Amino acid sequence: MFRISKEFHFSASHQLEHLPADHQCARLHGHNYIVVVELAAVGLNPDGFVRDYHDLAALKDHIDRDFDHRHLNDVLACPATAEHLAHYFYHWARERWPEVAAASVSETPKTWAEYRP
Repeated sequence: MFRISKEFHFSASHQLEHLPADHQCARLHGHNYIVVVELAAVGLNPDGFVRDYHDLAALKDHIDRDFDHRHLNDVLACPATAEHLAHYFYHWARERWPEVAAASVSETPKTWAEYRP
């Protein structure tokens, strides 16, 4: 199996209002997010790629337009957790590229959430 991944960055705020008031994530705060999309294929295309990285520019455009420097509570219909973001980016990318195997989201250098069906 061949696997490739590409990393994307954005900054945004969120507030997990469903948490107790004394929980730090219940307060308005922000992160410098990292999104990694992984693609996998048994074989390579005629150019020798799983998928040309250039094809993934549409995800960068989507992130820059709809997520960067936004309040994620206004962007997502569900709580703006890293887990929900990973799920969202997986499905968004999978609709466009069938090789998508997983999406991961980091809020801090030490924390990651991944969605992989």
